[in-house]
Amino acid sequence: MASLSLGGLNVCARKQSVQSRNAAVERRNLITVCRFSVKTLIDRSCFETIDDSSPEFNNFAAILEQILSHRLKGQITWFGYESPRSFWDYIRVACRKVSHNCICSIENMENVNSSRAKGRAWIRVALMEKHLSEYISAALRDFKTTRRFYEDGAIVLGEEANMLAGMLLGLNAIDFSFCLKGEGLDGNFPAVIDYTPYLKFTQSSDSISSDEEELRTLGSSGSESSTPENIGPPFIMDENSWYNKCKRVEQKYRLTLEQKGYLEELVRLRETQLAESVSQNKLLLQRIEDMDLSHKMEKEQLEYIIVELQDQLTVLKNNDLRSRQELTTHLTNQWPSPGALDVNSVALDTLLYRKHSQQWDEKSFQSLDQLSGEVSLSQTSLDPGKEDTPSLLGLCGSLTSVASYKSLTSLKSSEYLASPTAEMTSPGLTPS
Repeated sequence: MASLSLGGLNVCARKQSVQSRNAAVERRNLITVCRFSVKTLIDRSCFETIDDSSPEFNNFAAILEQILSHRLKGQITWFGYESPRSFWDYIRVACRKVSHNCICSIENMENVNSSRAKGRAWIRVALMEKHLSEYISAALRDFKTTRRFYEDGAIVLGEEANMLAGMLLGLNAIDFSFCLKGEGLDGNFPAVIDYTPYLKFTQSSDSISSDEEELRTLGSSGSESSTPENIGPPFIMDENSWYNKCKRVEQKYRLTLEQKGYLEELVRLRETQLAESVSQNKLLLQRIEDMDLSHKMEKEQLEYIIVELQDQLTVLKNNDLRSRQELTTHLTNQWPSPGALDVNSVALDTLLYRKHSQQWDEKSFQSLDQLSGEVSLSQTSLDPGKEDTPSLLGLCGSLTSVASYKSLTSLKSSEYLASPTAEMTSPGLTPS
């Protein structure tokens, strides 16, 4: 039983190793073929315009579709069944954050109905906009969405994904012209990759020399006498060997030229990005300088306003002090002299005693307001050339105080006020 279990584990491990190898070989094949197709597109664009009729483009579109569909998860329905899914479902979600994207325009196309046809239309529009590499890079950066749509071992989840974005960057130098109503957008048929343009066998120089030696030995053994005709094959083989060497050198030169063009395009793109970054940096520096200058001007204005307010506050304090001093001086100068006080007292006495049929008029002192008014009239009559001042009004007000009213009441109830005749005859109360 133990041997059976170990044998089963070995078989499972062998199957897993075979599956991992097959997946790695499949990823490597697709990436290599994609690199070859990009190079052939760049070479073809130097001689003619790339459109839907170009076999190089059709092959590239099929390869890219196979790469984006590699180990794509199906969609689980309500009944638990898994339905197939197109790579457009992944691109539609992962490329939403790309600025000025064409997702909405692809969704609203009338002649494109199936999900696979929309994905093919997206490839063509992205190539015409020269943003295919940007779309792929943005989708690969959204690792959470990529993990949700693809299974383990997919190309977009491996290290080959970064190589894919770099390879597609060279296509920005090509001007594509596509018709979005052509036969290439038919989503009913799967894309098929044509590997024949890339399956070219080149014989090594060692194998060529060994073939020549075998031919020489066969020619020498087959003919006993050496004739001039027997000398021909070696020279022919030598010419073929030189021809093959020239072809290999030419192929290496073409490959180097393609790499040079790709690197130059990459350098131009980086220079453009660097120039944009430098211009943005200059704008930011200029904005910072303008903000510093405006802040300095605002600070100076605030300091000037503070100084001006302090000066105004000092002036107001001095004016207030001066006004207080002037008011004190004015009140001191307006205070009445003792002689004026005697005259005012005599006028008050004349008002207190009236001679109307030798009777005391008690109604004239019904209110303190009437008393103060009569006192003011008496003062005006006594001194017509002098106007009322706050100091005199204060003096009159003192006569209407509670103490004065009490004194007047006591006088009214005293025996001196009982007989007005005696009061009038008394020498002390005679008005002068």
